[in-house]
Amino acid sequence: MKQFWSDVIQYRGTHYDFGYIQGEQLRDSPVLINRRKQWEPKKDRHFLINPDEVKQVILRFAPGVWGEIRGLTDALQLNMEEAIRMFGGYYLEYNRSGCSIFTDSDYMIRNYDSHPIGYEGRYMIYQPTDQGYAVIGPTMQITGRVDGLNEKGLVMGYNFTHRKQSSDGFICNMIGRIILETCADVDEAISLLKEIPHRHSFSYVLLDKSGESYVVEASPREVAVRKSNVCTNHFHLLDEENRYRQDESRRRENAIQEQQQYAADPYASFRLMNDSDKDIYSFKYDAAAGTLHTAAYFPKQMKAWFAIGPDRRPVIFDFGKWLHGGNIHIKQIKGELDYPKPFVNMALQ
Repeated sequence: MKQFWSDVIQYRGTHYDFGYIQGEQLRDSPVLINRRKQWEPKKDRHFLINPDEVKQVILRFAPGVWGEIRGLTDALQLNMEEAIRMFGGYYLEYNRSGCSIFTDSDYMIRNYDSHPIGYEGRYMIYQPTDQGYAVIGPTMQITGRVDGLNEKGLVMGYNFTHRKQSSDGFICNMIGRIILETCADVDEAISLLKEIPHRHSFSYVLLDKSGESYVVEASPREVAVRKSNVCTNHFHLLDEENRYRQDESRRRENAIQEQQQYAADPYASFRLMNDSDKDIYSFKYDAAAGTLHTAAYFPKQMKAWFAIGPDRRPVIFDFGKWLHGGNIHIKQIKGELDYPKPFVNMALQ
């Protein structure tokens, strides 16, 4: 087992200033160096963009995020086309992944399953002072969010279905960011998901303070909504969008459903997802389907739990207290994975 960590970053201020200070932090970090190494070979195939078109789409759905991108651009002295490729979350390719999500009326718990060498290792707590809601959760591609909780008590997590038959649109982590920053509840998030253009096919799991959870099955062609408290990596309503092989996804779904009866409280539910002997936590890192983090969000308590690696006690964040001006003194979230290569934030690869 090797030690891994996510850096905890907190900020209150305008989007532009937020982008600028991130740019200053990233300038000498391994994150952008490693990202460029990963993306450069694919640039001509997957990163073709029209900067003006992308700008207009981002301004329509998330004008604050555009301010953040401008701040990053200025701090890193990039041209706008390069900045949009790196931070715009539009047209970019996304590696396949696993992921399992389980909700109760009071919480959502999810395993984020993917490849370690693409994981950013940045856990962000940001409260904008110009527009949009405050959000806590892990980042992806700097501006995107993998899962999270916002100040209104809306929780979001997404699960990969497939990236075939892709179309012009936002990738999952930017859609996750836009949901959390602009939507106050499940109904607003569902409306956004029906309107926003989707690059790939993903399920978005939503929960708010009402206690009702929904799975939104979204592809570039169609969006469908169902009530459910379990989600893995296949669609139920948009069956024609599914991959040919669904066995492993359905196995994890069945395992969660069978073991729900033993999850009598939030911590037991967390253990169901995070313990290595419960048949849900995945060690398939080379297949881009190993569990990297287990996250839990509590919309009524306004708290977030987070752990890296298996069999870990969660680090607990009091988001409600932070929203009222309290600072979080945790600098890193540490854990162990059975994989030899580091996260993007850790060392040069």
